[in-house]
Amino acid sequence: MSTEPVISLRSAHAELGSRPVLRGIDLTVHRGEVVALLGANGSGKSTAVRSVIGQVPVGAGEVELFGTPQRRFRHWARVGYVPQRTTAASGVPATLTEVVSSGRLSRTRFGVFRKADREAVHRALDLVGMADRAKDSVDALSGGQHQRVLIARALAAEPELLILDEPMAGIDLASQEVLAETLREQVAKGTTVLLVLHELGPLEPLIDRAVVLRDGCVVHDGPPPQAAASTPPSSQLRSSRGDPQPGHDHVHPHAPAGAEPIRTGLLS
Repeated sequence: MSTEPVISLRSAHAELGSRPVLRGIDLTVHRGEVVALLGANGSGKSTAVRSVIGQVPVGAGEVELFGTPQRRFRHWARVGYVPQRTTAASGVPATLTEVVSSGRLSRTRFGVFRKADREAVHRALDLVGMADRAKDSVDALSGGQHQRVLIARALAAEPELLILDEPMAGIDLASQEVLAETLREQVAKGTTVLLVLHELGPLEPLIDRAVVLRDGCVVHDGPPPQAAASTPPSSQLRSSRGDPQPGHDHVHPHAPAGAEPIRTGLLS
């Protein structure tokens, strides 16, 4: 795995309205790495990823993508983003092909689709198991199928970095397994992945590192909690703040601020 940073947040602060949401977080994701952001609702996970792509302004601190300050970053075709809990067509009648094709626009010249672009769209639909529904309206899809189409839209641009906000939330187990296999193939190709997750689920084997947020601060950056549970008791895990966590302790993402680490391998 390369040590080249793909995402760098340094002392990043962000507010929604006048409410502080990120309170000086540091987060680095290296090329080829799969990092999960964990934490309770309101801990700042979605705000963190939205600050990476510029949807939420960072009031203080620095954000870089591929070594370039985000404010000067222009190569957005290198980044695929799947937002949280939205529908594929956002109320506009469209076929699966039309929705996924919109994700390819950043790779086209003046919006003109060539053979390579059409092939990329078909390949993305095939990756998520929806190629046979290419001409269907997205209005006819289930929630899990909508999520697959959104991921196909992100994959159509063949991104180097894939950011997914709660990709498993509210979808059936069959779709979760399809999405896990899709991401497994992308990781095998060297794609860097940042995921917001409520629990690891079928994605657990893919995760290299877990970053746990609480009240807009990083309280753990290291092995995923399940992996940490199997660490020998004599070892020491340290949070990003340098606080020792003996044995297989980890900070439970749903615990209130100030709570002690919980001795368990489970997230919830």
